[in-house]
Amino acid sequence: MRDWAIARLVAGCTALLFAAFTAHGQEQSSHSAIPDNARPRAYADGWECVRGYRQTDGRCVSVVVPPNAYLDARGSSWICDRGFRREDAGCAAVQVPANGYSVGSNYDQGWRCNRGYRAVGASCVKVALPAHAYSIDSGYGSGWQCDRGFKESEGECVAIEVPPNAYLVRSGDDWKCDRGFQRSDNRCSAIVIPTNGYLDDMGSEWRCERGFRKQGSSCLAVRVPANAYIRSSGDDWSCEAGFDKQEGACLAAPLR
Repeated sequence: MRDWAIARLVAGCTALLFAAFTAHGQEQSSHSAIPDNARPRAYADGWECVRGYRQTDGRCVSVVVPPNAYLDARGSSWICDRGFRREDAGCAAVQVPANGYSVGSNYDQGWRCNRGYRAVGASCVKVALPAHAYSIDSGYGSGWQCDRGFKESEGECVAIEVPPNAYLVRSGDDWKCDRGFQRSDNRCSAIVIPTNGYLDDMGSEWRCERGFRKQGSSCLAVRVPANAYIRSSGDDWSCEAGFDKQEGACLAAPLR
């Protein structure tokens, strides 16, 4: 009995040693698979290159940063300095035209025009302002916008004609009718509210009170038959439990 216990103990120790050597071998194999200038991923399997290197064909190659450039946030590529733009494998100086200024060139041409000028080709041309307009800081488009109460039309700023019972919207380039009025062409017409109707929250349309249904320009009473009730919508009815809706009435449902 004693010899049997010793044999079990020896077998157990042998299994533990084998598992330890196997795990150690797998760990060495895993680390040996990581190339130079790389590290294991923090929250996933595999590896990633350290900052200043990029992955190419299963290894980490040094990122060559040209003059007038710097490593990006991830450290696997480079970005040109302000005043330079990417050309092939280097950074070329941006030629800022007269009446322009330098900007970041990663998503732009590297310059924009001063206020009162607009980009035309590689130059900044002075903006000719029409009456009732002001210049905007933009390298593109017309370089101006109309004053409040005016809108652009064929290169000019035309006054917005606000009809009675209306007001200018916040942007200042259009108008809306006052509460209780509806827009019809270029005027505001009063909303005719029928009996048993009311203006909605926006004040631009009418609705029927609860218990009435909208039909044309009127509010007709909803006729609720016996054993029925008005729905939550307020403009229709449903039968109570145990009754079926049939031809405008609520009839007792057949026993099942």
